[in-house]
Amino acid sequence: MTPAAPSFSLLPGAAGSPVILHVPHSAREVPAAVRGGISLDEAALERELDHITDSHTAEIAVRAAEAAGVAPWRFVNRLSRLVVDPERFPDEREEMLAVGMGAVYTRTTHGEAVRPEDTDPEPLLARYFRPYARAMAEAVAERLAVAGRAVIIDVHSYPTERLPYELHGEGPRPPVCLGTDSFHTPPELLAAAREAFAPLGETGLDSPFSGTYVPLEYYGSEPRVSALMVEIRRDTYMTEPGGPAGPGLSRLASALAELVDAVSA
Repeated sequence: MTPAAPSFSLLPGAAGSPVILHVPHSAREVPAAVRGGISLDEAALERELDHITDSHTAEIAVRAAEAAGVAPWRFVNRLSRLVVDPERFPDEREEMLAVGMGAVYTRTTHGEAVRPEDTDPEPLLARYFRPYARAMAEAVAERLAVAGRAVIIDVHSYPTERLPYELHGEGPRPPVCLGTDSFHTPPELLAAAREAFAPLGETGLDSPFSGTYVPLEYYGSEPRVSALMVEIRRDTYMTEPGGPAGPGLSRLASALAELVDAVSA
């Protein structure tokens, strides 16, 4: 059975651009076939989507792409992370399994049951997770072939107040958190991000979230693939937990466009 609608989109940028803006957590859509396996009632589901969705980050990426001198490519998840979370490991390496939030969630941000703990994740992994991972790897391969390098910029957001599921949320929660990887985040990429986001206030490093997304085919082995996670504190651009965007969205999009141009040069 195929999904009713594509679960992700690769949106073209400039032919020679090395940049892929990756937007994995912006959607709220849960297909009916998946909804049947979720134990939350409709009101509880909507509350959880308010907390777990990186609302408006797809719009931030759209505006940044439109404003950039060299348009980046965009890889956008069209389904909620309650279907599958494409940025998790699908096996025991994933530390978020401890709170029921591996590739297929069994717990909410507040520890409530989403699915039975003994749910077999394989059908969802086969239908959604692996096709997404393959497509993202292919997108990176194409940038390497055409541009000679690939720069993955993950566009995320996070709540002002720590949620119970956060394993490392005790540290600072700056307006913009930059997540890094020791192999895939070169100093010049980090410096460009700090400069681009500096007008928006304090820019933190790896707190409350750390790491980057790189397809496993390239992780730790391909230095031509660089990556940075941009985590935006939600009160800087929207009404929390799941409300409308405000004027801060345009400022963030402009800063992201500046970063895109800096790393495209």
